[in-house]
Amino acid sequence: MDTNNNYKQFENLEEEQLPVAKHKLHDWSHFAGLYAAEHVAATEFVIGATFVALGAKTMDILIGLLIGNILAVLSWTLITSPIAVDTRLSLYTYLNKIAGDAMTKLYNWANIIIFSVISAAMITVSSTAVRFAFDIPAQLNWYPTNLWFIVIVFVVGIVVVSIALYGFKAVSEFSGICAPWLFVMFTSGAMVLMPALSLDVLQKTLPTGMSDFITLGNQSIWTGIDSNGEPGIGLIEVIGFAWAANTITHFGLIDMALLRFAKKKSYGLATSTGMMFGHYVAWIAAGIMGAGAAVIIGKTIVELDPGDVAYYALGWSGFVIVIVAGWTTAITNLYRAGLAAQAVFNKHSRKKTTIVVGIVTIIIACFPFVFSQILPLLTYAGLLVVPVGAIVFTEHQIFPRIGYTRYWSSYKNLTFSTPAVASWALGLIFGFGLNALNVMSFFYLFLPTWVFTIIIYTLLAGRFGAKEKYPIEVEKEKLRNEKIIEYQAQKATEETAPVKDKSILSKLLKIVSITVLIITLLLAINVMFGSVDENAYITNRAMFYSYAFICTLIYFVTAYWALQRGKLKNK
Repeated sequence: MDTNNNYKQFENLEEEQLPVAKHKLHDWSHFAGLYAAEHVAATEFVIGATFVALGAKTMDILIGLLIGNILAVLSWTLITSPIAVDTRLSLYTYLNKIAGDAMTKLYNWANIIIFSVISAAMITVSSTAVRFAFDIPAQLNWYPTNLWFIVIVFVVGIVVVSIALYGFKAVSEFSGICAPWLFVMFTSGAMVLMPALSLDVLQKTLPTGMSDFITLGNQSIWTGIDSNGEPGIGLIEVIGFAWAANTITHFGLIDMALLRFAKKKSYGLATSTGMMFGHYVAWIAAGIMGAGAAVIIGKTIVELDPGDVAYYALGWSGFVIVIVAGWTTAITNLYRAGLAAQAVFNKHSRKKTTIVVGIVTIIIACFPFVFSQILPLLTYAGLLVVPVGAIVFTEHQIFPRIGYTRYWSSYKNLTFSTPAVASWALGLIFGFGLNALNVMSFFYLFLPTWVFTIIIYTLLAGRFGAKEKYPIEVEKEKLRNEKIIEYQAQKATEETAPVKDKSILSKLLKIVSITVLIITLLLAINVMFGSVDENAYITNRAMFYSYAFICTLIYFVTAYWALQRGKLKNK
């Protein structure tokens, strides 16, 4: 038998259109780094200010964010990860199997737009730091008013596109380098500006206990009064905000694109690095940094942009954190947008579609209104894709349990799945209808919308053919999957196994990179706990600004050098 002819059907397919090969799966540490970096991002500065503007109270923030982020981790672990690991497919490829080309293309177009705009907003955020450094005026209109700002956006954007081009491995490597540093800097920024807040509210450099911290928070950060002077959101809304912030990726199943590389379903728990360190710690830290910067500058927190906040919290390292935090989120979302585009234009490679989408994204990033509208976009985008996530969840998890046939639509060779399209449309009408009627908190609308769509799709699919049995087609699907595994196993033998870099220099580089992070934290701890009065605080803060920036430079040089040495070992 001619093996090459036997596998020719797979040779002609893009790698992204096949299940992930066994030898390309990643350990939990890849996902821990990826999610930590993506969710310790430039948006955290914005969301930190949002809780202030919405009038949350301190205890509601501390408890509500904890509960909401735990629920988000469980959503990834129990809903997204099992389907991703079972199929090893991205949502886009899976959806094509169960809903046909028409709906898949429509859905992918929606995702191209959503993720391109999110990526563009993050590029704009990164550009605010560079703008601040070069004294370029703040861009407050919906359109750019400075030519140099446009130049900066293009330079920042080109870096994002370049990294996204190299696929999941490059994205995870970049995120893995950035994640530890981002967490250290967010934590340090909060410690550096805590004494400024404490001096303003308590007339001493440090709260002496939890009661002092609650007093400080209630008076200067999370006051319980919104930006209009009205009573703000409560505990239930804070929980919902934290849970719903990423519905597009967990209930909406977009992160099948990332978690399909996971060795085990339990790796969905690795998202906790993003939720606990990123959202929980970073949102609280961003609120403290924003309030502290506002005290120093003499403005309200909602008047500051990320560049202002980061500079007064971290000095020159603040410019770096805004740029890097924006990059990590922009790169991941551009990678997703490229996948969606490749699913639409399946005759072109993911790299080609990512380049085109990247150019459009950079152009969008030149318009500052995108960043200012990012939170409404995320909220509505989540409600838009949740019904699609419900359809896939129903097909994969519920149908086998009730005797329906999974992939029935593809077995009938349908190019247009009426049940899927109708369920999505009805789910949108239901969800946005509840919103228009103001039946419940907007943050929780994804839950009834998800359940409603599951019920509708089950009923409609049953009427259109899901109840039927397709033994011949099922057997063909089984044989095809077996051939794919054989094909990928053969491909694996042609690839060189990675060699772990155990050289002394590489170990030394890693030790230095970890050491400078520890030094940065110690400097921040010294600012917070070693400042006996205002003069000592100003001196310690200035010392932190100087040495933390040096540590930042050393960290990225040594961490990147160690990464490259590891790659050279495998060439």
